[in-house]
Amino acid sequence: MNDDEFELRLKALRPRLHRYCARMTGSTVTGEDVLQDALIKALHARAQGIEVDNFDAWLYRIAHNTSLDFLRDKSRNTVVPLIDDVAAAPLPEAYVVAISFQTFLRLPELQRCAVILKDVLGHSVDEIASIAECSVAAAKSALQRGRAALRQLAQATEDARLPMMSVPDRQKIAAFVRLFRSGDFDAIRAMLADDVKLELVNRIQLEGRDKIAPYFTRYAEVTKWRFSLGAIEGRPAMLVFDGDSMERPAHFVLVDWRDERISVIRDFLFAPYALESVDWVVLG
Repeated sequence: MNDDEFELRLKALRPRLHRYCARMTGSTVTGEDVLQDALIKALHARAQGIEVDNFDAWLYRIAHNTSLDFLRDKSRNTVVPLIDDVAAAPLPEAYVVAISFQTFLRLPELQRCAVILKDVLGHSVDEIASIAECSVAAAKSALQRGRAALRQLAQATEDARLPMMSVPDRQKIAAFVRLFRSGDFDAIRAMLADDVKLELVNRIQLEGRDKIAPYFTRYAEVTKWRFSLGAIEGRPAMLVFDGDSMERPAHFVLVDWRDERISVIRDFLFAPYALESVDWVVLG
């Protein structure tokens, strides 16, 4: 496989790998961070001359192990008790996709892995065992128990997870959105830190006030977008809607601040897969 073929395979698999990482980590934004780490590991391994027989399985194994490293480092996984009444019937993909990321996070790691790979991504039990590096019997058991646990968890009423943000944080993102709506990008540029970082997720990363100037110019040229103050997984965000349709955002933008200056802008324009099943809300 030459370099061009390698890049094309990575690009084609990225949305599916993100689906996996997002459900494993319980967050679409964290899932993107973990996926980027996994892809860096894959690129490094290729540069070292690694030989790969099954490219897809190899990438999923890297994504799986990177997700586990994140969960263990942050101690964020909460285990539900094993369920004796095992329901072996597969879960329809639409049913699984509708289940919140936080519900997935309540499953033990191997059960979570098995259900996502089988019922969302369509892998076989043998492939699950290979990716998770466990026996086929353990993969099959985890799949059955995970399906049963998800059915039980999905029936429970979840508390609404309202965004928790301070008044200053709300005021900052509200000002950012207001300036986008009015097209006053000069005012936004005045808010940028000198070393501001821009990430167009899945496309490019830039650093410095001068380097990211074309970003605002392009938004000024496109008139179809509608901007709204909102939250993604409880985090302050600018929700971007396509035209007059306000049913669901087309993408979203996250902004980090250092004191009163914008230090990081993460725009998910080129990563529409990140919106799948994400918790979002319009605020005001």
